[in-house]
Amino acid sequence: MKRSCLLSLIGILGFLSSLSAQVRTEMWLEKGWKFTREDHPEAVQAAFDDSKWQSVTVPHDWAIYGPFSIQNDKQNVAISQDGQKEAMEHAGRTGGLPFVGVGWYRNTLEVPSFQAGKKAFILFDGAMSHAEVYINGKKVGFWPYGYNSFWFDITSYLQAGGKNTIAVRLENLPESSRWYPGAGLYRNVRIIVTDKAHIPVWGTYITTPQVNEQFARVRVETKVDVPNAGSDYELRTTLLRPDGTELVKESALSLQEAISYHDSVVVQEFIVKNPQLWSVETPTLYTAVSQLYGKNGELKDEYTTKFGIRSIEIIPDKGFFLNGKKTVFKGVCNHHDLGPLGAAVNDAAIRRQIRILKDMGCNAIRTSHNMPAPELVRACDEMGMMLMVESFDEWNKAKCANGYNLLFDEWAEKDLVNLIHNFRNSPSVVMWCIGNEVPNQWDEGGCKVAKFLQDICHREDPTRPVTQGMDAPDAVVNNNFAAVMDVAGFNYRPFRYQTNYAKLPQRIVLGSETASTVSSRGVYKFPVERKAMAVYDDHQASSYDVEHCGWSNLPEDDFIQHEDLPYCIGEFVWTGFDYLGEPTPYYTNWPSHSSLFGIIDLAGIPKDRYYLYRSHWNPTEETLHILPHWNWEGREGEVTPVFVYSNYPSAELFINGKSQGKRTKDLSIPLDSSYTEAAQKSFERQKRYRLMWMDTKYEPGSVKVVAYDKDGKVAAEKEIRTAGKPYQIVLEADRSQLKADGRDLSFINVKIVDEEGNFCPNETREIQFKVKGAGSFRAVANGNPASLESFQAPKMKLFSGQLTAIVQTSEEAGTIIFEASAKGVKSATLRLESSK
Repeated sequence: MKRSCLLSLIGILGFLSSLSAQVRTEMWLEKGWKFTREDHPEAVQAAFDDSKWQSVTVPHDWAIYGPFSIQNDKQNVAISQDGQKEAMEHAGRTGGLPFVGVGWYRNTLEVPSFQAGKKAFILFDGAMSHAEVYINGKKVGFWPYGYNSFWFDITSYLQAGGKNTIAVRLENLPESSRWYPGAGLYRNVRIIVTDKAHIPVWGTYITTPQVNEQFARVRVETKVDVPNAGSDYELRTTLLRPDGTELVKESALSLQEAISYHDSVVVQEFIVKNPQLWSVETPTLYTAVSQLYGKNGELKDEYTTKFGIRSIEIIPDKGFFLNGKKTVFKGVCNHHDLGPLGAAVNDAAIRRQIRILKDMGCNAIRTSHNMPAPELVRACDEMGMMLMVESFDEWNKAKCANGYNLLFDEWAEKDLVNLIHNFRNSPSVVMWCIGNEVPNQWDEGGCKVAKFLQDICHREDPTRPVTQGMDAPDAVVNNNFAAVMDVAGFNYRPFRYQTNYAKLPQRIVLGSETASTVSSRGVYKFPVERKAMAVYDDHQASSYDVEHCGWSNLPEDDFIQHEDLPYCIGEFVWTGFDYLGEPTPYYTNWPSHSSLFGIIDLAGIPKDRYYLYRSHWNPTEETLHILPHWNWEGREGEVTPVFVYSNYPSAELFINGKSQGKRTKDLSIPLDSSYTEAAQKSFERQKRYRLMWMDTKYEPGSVKVVAYDKDGKVAAEKEIRTAGKPYQIVLEADRSQLKADGRDLSFINVKIVDEEGNFCPNETREIQFKVKGAGSFRAVANGNPASLESFQAPKMKLFSGQLTAIVQTSEEAGTIIFEASAKGVKSATLRLESSK
């Protein structure tokens, strides 16, 4: 049976005295790995000679090093979600990188903390894919899903006091993905050593059943694994405030009294007075320290859990509420790759993405279409970013011939349980998403599968709602597929929201995937017209933000729904960042190999669209952005429209000092009347959110915008000028103070300006890099979705005048010198500091 203990929390008792006894050790397996792309079945044996294999550091994505090739996972398929009726060649669908095939990793090491009487576990945060794990020649286990975290008990496989060889075989199948999945041990691996009496991996479950500003009830469930049916063992739980001071220290609780051996869960409840609530604005985290003691008072195990105190609620017809406050999702969908770093997880890169998104006003991420890395979830907990955590892109009906459909029946429940146990203590996780545009949404058995998955979520975590992204809105509201879900998530077709809402028993609509507007940073197409599936010889899309896919729409088509319909709880835009693979609409047009959907490009440089979302989503920070650039040699006298994205209601435009008139956002434009084809062609809905001068003509010089506040007073000004002859390189780092841990990164924006400092937007010359001192060159990207240049070579051509170079620290503190040079312009140098 389970026993509850209600403990009142008391005031500050001072800092905890040394709770970090070395009873549990975690050994991160980053170094010492040997790798090969050849298949060697005999590599499981400890005596196998791997001396000629490549030495790598984990996390490691073997495919990101290339080379790009049209032959890499070329697929001949019909993508039904995109409306394709017949099979066609998709050359860059999965990024054109060599992820398909077999890879082996080996690591020979000692585990000093493992001794007689200890337990040992190996935990993989993710391994792409079909992981077979061997230790000292014996198979430990198998886990096929590359996006999930998994662990094995390796106590009986390890040798105490000697060398141990870990071997991992991975295999990625062709036609197993719709985007670039990465390859290899692309997430972290570690060995955990504990006493025989211990708290298992993911062994705590902390919820906050009652939350308000005066007090919160915190429930801590702790799973224990102890011999002798729990006799002579005690559990103590201590809560720490966000500043690390002790909040309460519980007296010992006998496990023999608290649990039965087969139940093995201790339940404790605490009252926290005047709690600091976790929110997007104030991501406050508490800590629970669970200590397991033996009969003589010796500490057997200590397990630390970060958690937040917050409440979530969905009220029909009213919306989503975080801590009792109505909150609209201003979210983005993101794939897991980190651009030029590939799928190899990196904390600094993830946190940079979150900073960029938060500045835009984004408050949520959907982990499309797979289970996230722990580093992402941890960063969202700490930085204040809500998460819709997604599990599967397909169930038991195929989208890809060798996709998850082959695994679903045997592995879906195991995968979902691991996912939930891994992340259910994270306050940033506010919703589980069990699928994306699954073919099951059309058939009679789909409801049964959806309920099966949702029931698992409810069983393992009854505190969070469950959704899925459905792209057949009319079908799913009529066959009850949508009715099964806690929250009906609709992918696209916002014009069907009103009609389908009336058929939903939940009385709530979520834009689980929206927009799919396409654009290339700094590329503009004339004339400026709304287009679907437009393709051009240069493999780009217009940054006027007027182009989209055949099934999708422009940003304002979603803005107006979520602004005018109270039952719409928000949206997740496809996508926050460009990603490798899915170069829609360039299905067959090699060398297109990365997406154009991103609000931010593959190099992490915001596109114009970023400022449109920022002007709408981040009202507290000034946004005043002009597009396009003003270097149009050969277009003199031709109509070149100017758009301004701003959170000010009106602005006046000047070209070379001459007024082009004043524009004011037309807030009177209603939802319904802007559905017509004529209204869309005339950008009627855009006039509510953009300031547009459609008839301006190009002449070299200056473009200036003067913005006015709601009272008609001048609030801000901005000017861009036609750039002259390229003169010098300019460098700007996202962070100049780094950590000397061998993993930290600085992302350096590289561009060229004229002698007066004006940005040269059409520059494409090659930039070369050198790094000296306490760091090294890591990667580079320019955001061009059709570039086949290597991400790892210390040189690359600018795209629309910019690129991003990445520097990585060493483990030695010191100064890092970054140099950038190019023919015909002055070079530039940047100093970074790296410290312990």
